Amino acid sequence: MRNAAIQFVDSLHTRKELTEFRAGDTVRVWWKVKEGEKERSQAFEGVVIRKTGGSVDATFTVRKMSFGVGVERIFPLHSPRYESIDVVSRGDVRRGRLFYLRTLKGKAARLEALDETGPADAAAPAAAAAKK
Repeated sequence: MRNAAIQFVDSLHTRKELTEFRAGDTVRVWWKVKEGEKERSQAFEGVVIRKTGGSVDATFTVRKMSFGVGVERIFPLHSPRYESIDVVSRGDVRRGRLFYLRTLKGKAARLEALDETGPADAAAPAAAAAKK
């Protein structure tokens, strides 16, 4: 059981609005970069290869290819330094950690997109078959 004081501090630092994503999704993280006295937002777009953690110390790792070199970056999930996380596409994967993508190159490193047909769309073919 966690201490009540620790739970209180954790509740102060957790983000309330979180985007739902999982391993295999392609995301665009808008991270605030400080250059001198100015601050700007910079996008980091790649595939989520891992999500870790529990409460405040939860992190996720994003991997992208930059000029033929694989770049991975670990982001704290509850950090005030990012503006938003945009889900570009959903990946159809069966694993929670996609470390095998590190060894793949080129077209082999692509993930299949998840078909996002809702329950209404799934019922349409069954209704059309019933009419015949």
